Amino acid sequence: MTDRDTPGRGRTPAARTIEPAAPEEFGLTQVWWGDGKGKTTATLGMAFRAAGHGYRVHVLQFMKGGADSVEDVRGEYNAIAAMPGLTYENLGHYGWHAMNDGSDERDHESQAEAGFERAKELVAAAANADLSTPFDLSGDPEDGVHMLVLDEILYAADRELVDPAAVVELVETKPDDLELVLSGSHARPDYLVDSADLVTNVRKEKHPIDAGQRARKGTEY
Repeated sequence: MTDRDTPGRGRTPAARTIEPAAPEEFGLTQVWWGDGKGKTTATLGMAFRAAGHGYRVHVLQFMKGGADSVEDVRGEYNAIAAMPGLTYENLGHYGWHAMNDGSDERDHESQAEAGFERAKELVAAAANADLSTPFDLSGDPEDGVHMLVLDEILYAADRELVDPAAVVELVETKPDDLELVLSGSHARPDYLVDSADLVTNVRKEKHPIDAGQRARKGTEY
């Protein structure tokens, strides 16, 4: 086999300067669910990949507030802040809904409702933008994004903090060129399967948390 026969033709890939660009084939709806570790990791990986091509990406997180097992500032927040074209918002509340951890259930509900209203605003903003064109990498998400990640929205819907029917409506009314990524929930989101283009079940075979391992800095947050 010669270098010409290899996929990279013997070249070592080199990073390029990130310049504003527009995707040619975005517009699908992705759903990531399951009881395994890696849903947010996978969706953030796609977000970084898209931003690396100069596309405008925004991450909106539901239900990821502080807890006694993790720090308030997760590693991805620092990485996103250093990445052109990628921004995030967190609308999670301290603790976890329905876990009797001392957090106020009403605050979980209000934060989830606010998160969903924000998601609708961002989808509407994308609908009013020309997604076939590049966006300012330091611009506001209200000016339009090519990819919108709604992290943990499926957990919020699973706990009925967000109406599952409203999530379906959001998916079915999004602009054609917006890549919409939804994640969360150990329960299969049957209500979304018909509307989604990609559905991935992240399955657990073994997890150290079952043996008492707490969340680790750098892997879980």
